[in-house]
Amino acid sequence: MADNVKPRVRVPRSAVAGEAFEIKTLISHKMESGQRKDSDGNPIPRSIINHFSCDFNGENVMQAMLEGAISTNPYFQFEAVIQESGTFTFTWLDDDGSEYTDSKDITVG
Repeated sequence: MADNVKPRVRVPRSAVAGEAFEIKTLISHKMESGQRKDSDGNPIPRSIINHFSCDFNGENVMQAMLEGAISTNPYFQFEAVIQESGTFTFTWLDDDGSEYTDSKDITVG
């Protein structure tokens, strides 16, 4: 598991049914490519976030597969449209098998 990994998510507290709104996510992660060596000349193992997904009430809204060229602290911004109140669940998967999650509730009014 990578050190000091912190997901951050910004979702509005409320939305209007059928209208698009913006979601922003950022995860603090160094994203080691596996190309560098430590001070002893040993390769530093690759450790990147390789998959991101966003689900709403159990249904996938957005997902992305990430490759080695992704930058440190991956940021995603996208729009969603919902018809009912519920919970967004955000999941980031690391090469080492670690899973980082966050969730946010939203009310449709």
